[in-house]
Parts: sequence; C-alpha cells; structure tokens
Amino acid sequence: MQLVQMQLLSDDRRVGLVDGEEVIDLTSADSGCRTVFQLVRQAIRQESSLQSLVEGLANAAKGPHYSYSELLNTSPGSAAPFLLAPIDHPEPSRLHITGTGLTHLGSVKSRDEMHGGKQATEPQTDSARMFAMGIEGGRPAAGDRGTSPEWFYKGNGTILRGQRGELELPAYALDGGEEPEIVGCYLIDDQGQPRRIGFLLGNEWSDHATEKINYLYLAPSKLRTCAVGPSLQVTDKFDEVQLQCQVRRGSDVIYDSGLLYSGEQHMCHSLRNMEDHHFKYGQHRRPGDIHLHFFGTSRLSFSSRTWKYQDGDEITILAPGFCAPLTNSVIAGPTVEAEPVIVRPV
Repeated sequence: MQLVQMQLLSDDRRVGLVDGEEVIDLTSADSGCRTVFQLVRQAIRQESSLQSLVEGLANAAKGPHYSYSELLNTSPGSAAPFLLAPIDHPEPSRLHITGTGLTHLGSVKSRDEMHGGKQATEPQTDSARMFAMGIEGGRPAAGDRGTSPEWFYKGNGTILRGQRGELELPAYALDGGEEPEIVGCYLIDDQGQPRRIGFLLGNEWSDHATEKINYLYLAPSKLRTCAVGPSLQVTDKFDEVQLQCQVRRGSDVIYDSGLLYSGEQHMCHSLRNMEDHHFKYGQHRRPGDIHLHFFGTSRLSFSSRTWKYQDGDEITILAPGFCAPLTNSVIAGPTVEAEPVIVRPV
C-alpha cells in the first residue's frame, strides 16, 4: 500500500492511494484527512490499522482519480497538480530527520577508505572498528539490547524535499553527495509510544568531501537538504530492497551505481536494534512528533568519481518492486552563504 500527498491547482492538499497507474483521492471521502499526518492520527484514535482505514476511504472516495505518471513528472510549484513529500508535519520543527551509518555489509569499504584505512586484516579506523562492533552485536536476541550503531542528526522538516524537489548545494560546501537509502517513518502517539508508519525511498544528500578531511566533520557534512518519496510504503516488510542510482548531466548519464541492496538481509544491524537505539532517548518520544530515520547505504559515487556535483544535475534513485523512482535536481545555494555570518548583539 503506497500513500502520496498532492498539491492541487486550488492550493488544496490531498492524500492519495496509488492504485496501479492512478491515484485515488482519499481526501474526497474525508475532508479531515488532507495530510498523511492527519490520516495516521485518525487511525490511532480509532484504534484501527492504517491499512484498514485507507481501504475504507478508498472504497468511499468520490473525487476524480489522478494519473500517477503525470504527478511523478510534474515539478513542485507547477500549475498542474504535483506531489509533495509523502509525509510532513504541520509544525516543521517537530519532524526530526536522523540517520544510522555503517549498517550495510558493503558500506565499510568506502567509508574506511574515505577515512584513511588501508583494508588491512585488523580494523584501521574508527569507522572500521564501529562496523566490526555492528557485526558482533548488531543483531541482539529478543529482549536484549544490542550494540549501538553510528547515529547522526540531519535536520528538521524545513530541509525535507519530495519528488522533483531541489537538493541545495550550499556555497560553503566542498561537494554534494547522493546516498540512496530506505527511510523508516514514525509517529509518536499520545502515550509516547513510537509507531512505525512504514518505509520511504530516500536520498540522504551529504558532503563527503568535507567528511573526508576528518571523520569528526561527519556531523556538519550531514546538515543538508534531503529527499524522500515519491510514496510512503505502508508495510512492516524490511527484508530486501533493490536499489539503483543514476546521475544525469544534461543528456549524459555520468554515474550509475549498478544494483544495490538494502534491507535486513544485507545489514549488520537489525531493524529492531536500530529503532531501539534511536527511540531509547526520551526526547525522541515526544507525543505528536514525526521521525524520519535513514538506514544507510552500501555504495556512494564519491569513492570512485572524478567530478563534482553542479547546478542542474539530476539524481534518480530506482527501487523496482518497492515504489516509483525518486528524482531530484541539484540547485546552487545563495552565494552569500560563502561569506562569514556576522552575529550582532541585541
């Protein structure tokens, strides 16, 4: 079951259900459900599953159906209906975007080389050592707490982009860097219980050139825009997802990742362990908040390419069998951001 959020001509927001080549307008059956946030809150209040609530609305929908391909190919701000990020929050500061790294069995090679490792028999860097810790204790038995994975903060809802949204390349950045990932989507209910809504396809846009200077720069290298979408997959299944990333510059494909794998089958940390270590912190269980948590990737273009991202590049992440491709363009940030920020006294 895949949910989308749409913006219509009249500046009217709608929630839709992807049904093959069409999108069913769920909001036409209940005007109180104009966002996925409202839809999920209603399901919890009614003590109903999200799936059964959506099925009921789909059967009662009265509005027109929309062409999914047209929505996928329409840029935000266009006169025609277009897709928003498939989840957001009415108060953007209450949507928290975080991530977990060194989780995939193929991820340590590029990260270790980035941080100066030489792939010796014994781990040479902190990244390699943390990866080894995940192999050792990242899949605890039921009832036990496993090894904590790497964790990072990325931003709040103000940095979130959806299908065909623009990923900013700040003037102070040394480069941009795609990260094709699966993202967990959660709402904290009124009792402070994390509730998993489902999974998203994501591009965790970062600056690996800054991170390569010193691994302690990983934290600021993550403070960038990011994208999720085009749909929210309402499911508990997180075994295996096939991914592929392509970057186009004009009519040329300048990068193709080839086939990538995500999901628990290809990770050293279990989903339960990653969720436990994120939500064990009390500030991550504030009722009414939304959390988007990136689960990491196994391959980046940065470790093999000789070019840098520039304004106008287009990034597409494909996930056949999971959802439609997520496409975003790169845009240069304001040049003023290259200048020092002056703090003035009150």
